[in-house]
Amino acid sequence: MAIRQIREIGDNLLRKKSRPFEKVDEKAKQLLEDLYDTLKVSKDGVGLAAPQVGVLRRAIVVDLSMDEENPQGPFKLINPVITKKSGSQVCREGCLSIPGKLGDVTRPEKITVEALDENGKNVKIKAEGLLAVVFSHEIDHLDGVLFIDKATELFDEEDLREEEE
Repeated sequence: MAIRQIREIGDNLLRKKSRPFEKVDEKAKQLLEDLYDTLKVSKDGVGLAAPQVGVLRRAIVVDLSMDEENPQGPFKLINPVITKKSGSQVCREGCLSIPGKLGDVTRPEKITVEALDENGKNVKIKAEGLLAVVFSHEIDHLDGVLFIDKATELFDEEDLREEEE
């Protein structure tokens, strides 16, 4: 188990495009495990991309297994690509690399993601709702795109908590 440090906004690495893996080898598998371990100890995280831990490779993990309404995951993916998308939805997103900020982002309602799993097998995942949002968010990270680039409105988490009280 290796917990990696999460890079935060201002780190230039978060704005760079990640390279694909040629194959799923031991290094790729270890990266996926490290991403998953780091995600599990993070507060409120449901996804993590390799650039967020300082690795410019196309790898993500997504875990909505704690979602009471629709538990899904964990997904550990190499070279994920969105091959189909339809509809749209606005979701309030946050990011482990941008602590304390939330934003309203328009994402597809339904997507199909194709990738390699941790064993190097081709997988096709049809996602909708929150799962589609999380996959879209994490795959954006692989291209150096952050949710704040797409947000129509940004909020401070603290301000929103005060409004709720």
